Amino acid sequence: MSSEVPETFYDLKPLDKKSEPFDFHKLEDKVVLVVNVASKCGFTPQYKGLEDLYKKYHDQGLEILGFPCNQFGRQEPGTDEEIASFCTLNYGVTFPVLKKIDVNGDHADPVYKFLKSKKAGILGFRGIKWNFEKFLIDKQGNVFQRYSSMSTPESLDADVAKLIA
Repeated sequence: MSSEVPETFYDLKPLDKKSEPFDFHKLEDKVVLVVNVASKCGFTPQYKGLEDLYKKYHDQGLEILGFPCNQFGRQEPGTDEEIASFCTLNYGVTFPVLKKIDVNGDHADPVYKFLKSKKAGILGFRGIKWNFEKFLIDKQGNVFQRYSSMSTPESLDADVAKLIA
């Protein structure tokens, strides 16, 4: 993986759960919520809220992308197939859950290098602090807002609605 930060959100091409490129150019003119997820975390029930948000706004242009990550308490130990099965069976997830990645450190995926370079967290901290941090991207590919793990998907509804309009 390249250590360079891409110029635009749409230049990103992470791998999906089958290790195929997922070209972000197909996300142009859409509102996108990017979330680092884990299946054995106290915040894991947020999958339900994420799926509810996806169902409510997907037809209006919302995309949600889940990026499994095992960097926080080893709370995402499964394979990509096991993670996908868990999400579908337990939470009915229909939004894309891509390949497991690192979000911090030398091997951080370019998606997270880009997002963190555009929007710092609390007190200017650039790193991801825990599972289920969220980045909301507007229709032009700009990082509109960054939300902590404590922010529920339901609490993002007004921001999503504003950007969809």
